[in-house]
Amino acid sequence: MYQPDTPSLLSGEINGSGASSQGSASDVWIAAFQMNHPAVTINYSPDGSGAGRKAFTSGGVAYAGSDSALTASELAEDFVACRPGTQAIDLPVYISPIAVIFNIEGVSELNLDATTIAKIFKGELTRWDDPAIVALNPGAALPSAPITAVHRSDDSGTTTNFTDYLAQLAPEVWDAPADDTFPYRKGEAAQGTSGVVGAVTNGRNTIGYSDASRAGDLGVAAIKVGNTFVNYTAEAAARVVAESPVEDGRAENDLAIALDRTTTNPSHYPLVLVSYLIVCQHYAVEDIGALVKEYALFVASAEGQALAAKSAGAAPLSAALSARVTSVIETIQ
Repeated sequence: MYQPDTPSLLSGEINGSGASSQGSASDVWIAAFQMNHPAVTINYSPDGSGAGRKAFTSGGVAYAGSDSALTASELAEDFVACRPGTQAIDLPVYISPIAVIFNIEGVSELNLDATTIAKIFKGELTRWDDPAIVALNPGAALPSAPITAVHRSDDSGTTTNFTDYLAQLAPEVWDAPADDTFPYRKGEAAQGTSGVVGAVTNGRNTIGYSDASRAGDLGVAAIKVGNTFVNYTAEAAARVVAESPVEDGRAENDLAIALDRTTTNPSHYPLVLVSYLIVCQHYAVEDIGALVKEYALFVASAEGQALAAKSAGAAPLSAALSARVTSVIETIQ
């Protein structure tokens, strides 16, 4: 358990890389941790989930942030920072809604269901006044204008979660599996969360997806859950995570969540991401393991989760999930 009032004996430097969705939360986590541990330096580069996992696997960083857990093929690789013969583990530490952001001339509110979102991003719906969109938005002044759908150009855990939502809710349209790489050569591609937000903001009649904390002043679509159009909240996103199990076949301390997005309960928001700290169970360098362990304990603590909620609008881990994550972190060496 993290002890914020214990005099710090920690010193050293660790580097992390990965999910841009964690960027705002990481900034406040690192600042607060370094205030309590003035001889420690932590650097985090929000290069995207895929880049972070690759950097961690190759030993370029001590930990990764990722909006998607390590895959079976990734787990089969050798992790340079980890003790030979040991594996990395996934620790869920950040829960956030994904916002379907838009910038449509004359439109401030927009209702969409999963099938319509899938058709827009697959390129099957190409104009805002298409009857399928009009039917979901009676009375809205949808323009007779082409749709520009913006997706991530880099490997992105946000894309994994967005495409997983579409694959689960609109499989008759979205016939590609969930993946870090956007599967269709349609629309406009942009680098990182900031690139997508910038392209939607600076374009005309645009739509995209991003961590909700980065939506800013853009319009955000309400998505259909059951028979109700639902706006995101951190609490509604957290309910989906709380009711989803750990993936089958994972190692004992690997807490990758198998999100069930098929709820029809309008108090839930199924377009949600769980972002992980990816760390070694056993580090090759003991001092690095000690630093990562203490930092991870802080991130998962009530204080760390409250900071992420305040700075990034994240949903704190449930008491049960927090306790489980903390017990795993305690085993890091």
